[in-house]
Amino acid sequence: MQGVFERIEKKYMLTQTQYRWLITDLAPYIKPDAYANYEICNVYYDTFDYELIQESLNRPVYKEKLRMRSYGTPDGSDNVFIEIKKKYDGVVYKRRISTDIREAVDFMKTGRISDDSQIKREIDWMRRRYELVPAAYIRYDREAYSGIDDPELRITFDRNIRGRDYDLDLRKGQTGVNIIPKGSVLLEIKIAGAAPLWLSHALSADRAFPVSFSKYGSYYENYIAGDHAQEVLKYA
Repeated sequence: MQGVFERIEKKYMLTQTQYRWLITDLAPYIKPDAYANYEICNVYYDTFDYELIQESLNRPVYKEKLRMRSYGTPDGSDNVFIEIKKKYDGVVYKRRISTDIREAVDFMKTGRISDDSQIKREIDWMRRRYELVPAAYIRYDREAYSGIDDPELRITFDRNIRGRDYDLDLRKGQTGVNIIPKGSVLLEIKIAGAAPLWLSHALSADRAFPVSFSKYGSYYENYIAGDHAQEVLKYA
């Protein structure tokens, strides 16, 4: 299974009260996805010295990430996605392939995989160019909706966002430290074009304002950066 996505993404950090207001205001315009509530697990890949996330946090015009993603904790035969996520001038581009977890892990170590698509070659080129290794595990619970009149519009609410930088395998379970305060909800709006007026009005009425937030970036800044800096100084 392959996929190519291009869209604009906006993020908002909500309180529980704001979430309740907003979900009420949006109810006439949105409907739950076919799988409305699910768990997302990711392993982010980076260089040994975290070059990709450090560059991303500097907010450049262009940035890229590579991650392995599953929906729920996979076992030995479940399929997962390997994704390149790029952002250029505010537009997000995502390209991904899917295979079973064992082949995916082997591919990220050795480059061997049965897939021979163009997307696979792009992922392999990025893997080799940066000498990528597993860097952080990030998981969260997602509540997902799409627009009734515009199915390309996706609205998601993420909770219980946790991360770790050990046991960097999707099969190792859901343990980790909290990345956002307990009770907070991360709203993400994904749309191909301009936001509809009803959505803009609801966000304004409920005092929801855009934020710059990266799940992996937040975990890196709060739980990796200090320790990593000490390691660099030790060997300087």
